[in-house]
Amino acid sequence: MFFAVLLFAAEEAPKQAPPEGSLFSGMLVPLLLIIPLFYFLMIRPMRRQEQQRQQLINTVEKNDKVLTAAGIYGTVISVSEKEDEVVVKVDDNVRLRMQKASITRNLTKEEAFAAAKAQAAEQKKA
Repeated sequence: MFFAVLLFAAEEAPKQAPPEGSLFSGMLVPLLLIIPLFYFLMIRPMRRQEQQRQQLINTVEKNDKVLTAAGIYGTVISVSEKEDEVVVKVDDNVRLRMQKASITRNLTKEEAFAAAKAQAAEQKKA
């Protein structure tokens, strides 16, 4: 019975046509604002981070202390330019052969960068 009343009320209500172009223009402005916002908040920082990661991978050298994606600390023993591989010494008799992409941090370079930054700050004070 209730549904019959609703159906009757829906048939009696005058049908109004939406104004021309209101749907498209109403959605276009927010969409045009969201696209640049999305670029600056998501895509640009991801590109910058990927460039830094590629730079890290390309600058790995022998005797660098590194941290792998698995959480393993070690020292780079050799770097293969042809095969995208490194050999990392974990302990006295333990060496792991892995891809360069599995290295997440180069601790030697980070320490050198931090020391250079501290030295620059000291020179700025003096």
